Amino acid sequence: MKPLTEEWITKAEGDFSTAGRELRARKAPDYDAVCFHTQQCIEKYLKALLQEEEVEFGKTHNLSALLDKILSSYPLLEAIRTSLHLLNAFAIDFRYPGENADKLLATRAYVLCKV
Repeated sequence: MKPLTEEWITKAEGDFSTAGRELRARKAPDYDAVCFHTQQCIEKYLKALLQEEEVEFGKTHNLSALLDKILSSYPLLEAIRTSLHLLNAFAIDFRYPGENADKLLATRAYVLCKV
């Protein structure tokens, strides 16, 4: 495995750990952060796959666009497109005032990320 691929994976796992800690927090859990970090985790895992395959991906955060770039090497990943569509929204939706995630949505995001 290429060193940069390993770095992407390390960062993805850090996001997953952060999401899990927030979801399990007893005092003031940040469900918005759970959703954001699950999206970030998947984004970084997709970028790790692209990095390993030497496919350019630029600075996009769009999970569907990243998936499109990796499908020629990993066609079975098409099965996760619907989940990616939901997670994709979390890169932005809960970072600004006006919308907040609840425990149910955060749990769903975490489970989708885990699978």
